[in-house]
Amino acid sequence: MGDAAHGESLEHEVFQKPFKVEPEFEYQDTPPNYHRRHLGEDKLPDKMKVWRVQNIGKRSGSVVARAYGFTDSPDTEVLIKGFNFGKEYGAVGVGRHGNFLQWGYSAPPSKMTDAGKKLFLNCVYYIHQFDGKAPLIRRTSSHRLNALRLAAVINRISGDKKEFFTRTFPPELWEKYGSDPDGLVQYYRENLEFIYRDRVFRIDRELKSLGIDSNHSLDTLERLIGLLEDDTHADTARRLLARYTNRSFQNADGWKRWFVNNRDRIFFSDVGGYKFFVIPEGYLDKK
Repeated sequence: MGDAAHGESLEHEVFQKPFKVEPEFEYQDTPPNYHRRHLGEDKLPDKMKVWRVQNIGKRSGSVVARAYGFTDSPDTEVLIKGFNFGKEYGAVGVGRHGNFLQWGYSAPPSKMTDAGKKLFLNCVYYIHQFDGKAPLIRRTSSHRLNALRLAAVINRISGDKKEFFTRTFPPELWEKYGSDPDGLVQYYRENLEFIYRDRVFRIDRELKSLGIDSNHSLDTLERLIGLLEDDTHADTARRLLARYTNRSFQNADGWKRWFVNNRDRIFFSDVGGYKFFVIPEGYLDKK
C-alpha cells in the first residue's frame, strides 16, 4: 500500500472526533492493478481523488485485507480504503474487526501528515468502545467474488493450468471453460447468488430447483424452514439447512422457534463458511 487513502466516504466518526481530520486532496493516476482486478462491468476513472496519510514515498507492500468479503459480517468496518499498487480498488487501508483496529500504514508519527496523525488518534479512541467484543467470524472460506476474480486469470497461470482449475472450480467445468476465462466469469456472474464453496466454488442447483433466488438472504432461511413441513421438499430442505447453518433440531417446530427468537440478529457470512450465524444479544451495543 502507498502513502495515500481514497478520498470518498469521510463521514465516519473517526474523521470527526475527538479531532477534526481535514485531509488535503489531490488526484493521482489510477493504478494499473485497479483496472486489471476490477470485477465490475463499469469502467474505473483514469484518475482518483486521494489524500496522504504519510510521506515516505511508499508504493509497495500489502494491505490490511482484500476487498472481497471483508464486510460480510457485522463485526467489521472499512474505515479507509487504501490507495495501493498491487491489489484491487477497495482493499482495506484501515479497518476494524471486532475489537481489533487494523492500521495498514507503516510510517512513524514523524512521517505522518497532520491529517494522518489525527486519524490515527481518532481510530485508537474509536476502537476503545469495542473493548471485549471479540470477532464473531474467523475466516474458514473464500468469498464468492473470488470465484469471478480467479476465473478471470485461468489463462495467466504459470504452472499446471488444469491442476489450478480443478482445485478452484468443479472438474466437470474444465472441458467447457478451461480455456475460456470470459465464459467462466460470466457463468459465475450469472449465478452469483447461488455460489458456495465446498472445496471448490460450486453453484447450488438444489436451491435453484426450489425456485429460491439467493442462498444468503433471510427469506431463504425462512423458506427452507417452512419447506420442512412439505413432504415433497422436506429432505432437500434438511440438506440445505445443514449446508447453510451449524444448527440441528429434531423437527420443524424447533427450527421455527430458533428462527423467530433470533430473526433480528441472523446474518450470513461467505468467509465464515457460507453459513447463517446469530449475533449474540448486546454485541452491537457500544460503550
